[in-house]
Formats: sequence, structure tokens, C-alpha cells
Amino acid sequence: MDDASKVPLSVHFLIHSDMDVSIAVLKTTKHEIISDFPVSERSLIATTVSELARNIIKYATRGSIRITRLERDGRLGLEITAEDQGPGIADVSEAMRDHVSTGGTLGLGLSGVKRMMDEFQIDSVVSRGTRVTVRKWKKGAR
Repeated sequence: MDDASKVPLSVHFLIHSDMDVSIAVLKTTKHEIISDFPVSERSLIATTVSELARNIIKYATRGSIRITRLERDGRLGLEITAEDQGPGIADVSEAMRDHVSTGGTLGLGLSGVKRMMDEFQIDSVVSRGTRVTVRKWKKGAR
């Protein structure tokens, strides 16, 4: 069995409090699921987990983050899915603009996540919740 086959395929974090956010970020930075990524990319991954988890707490109070290892066409990647059953986002296009915030913040969270990751998708339904799915592909790996 080679080392790559020993790496878990996914890790899941329940987000219910600020402490859960901190634990998810810390465990992500130390988890072997991201160990094949350069330090600079690991930092972007941890920042993304932090932003998405903080959004869950701020707007929905509870939800989850799942990080899944991907291998596609000889490339190594990660998929991060943040999901909640909160109030949803009434205007996703507006929420994706820099400096737009309904929570009194700088309004750079979702747009920043989009810039840090290679792929970004958001699905939100008012009164049902939001799912953000992002992917990061390891640079230079083929």
C-alpha cells in the first residue's frame, strides 16, 4: 500500500460555535488530507475553512464543513463544502460583491474565498440554507 492510499478521503467538521471554527481551522492545518499541498496553498485552504465556518456561525448559527480529497486526470485536489440550514442568501450576486455585507463586516469573505480557490459554486435558497462548494487543485501536479 503506497502513502497516498493511506490518506483519508474526507474529513468532516460540525460547526456550532466559535470554538468549532477554531478547531476546524487548526485540525485542517494539521490534517494529512492537505499534507501534499505546498505551505502557501495550505494557508489558502485553512483561510477558506475559516471564512466559510465563520459565515455559518454568523448567519446560520450551525452547519458543517467537509473536506474531500480529489484525484482527477492525474491531478490532486481538495473539495471543501460548507453547508447550513440557515436563512439563505436573498441576492447571491450582491453577496458576492466586494464590500457588501449584511453582517457589519468588511464584506470580503465570499468574494475572497472565490479568489483563493480554483473553482467556486454557491447554492442558496431563502429560508432553506446555503451550500458553498470550492475546489483547490495542487499547482504543478500532473
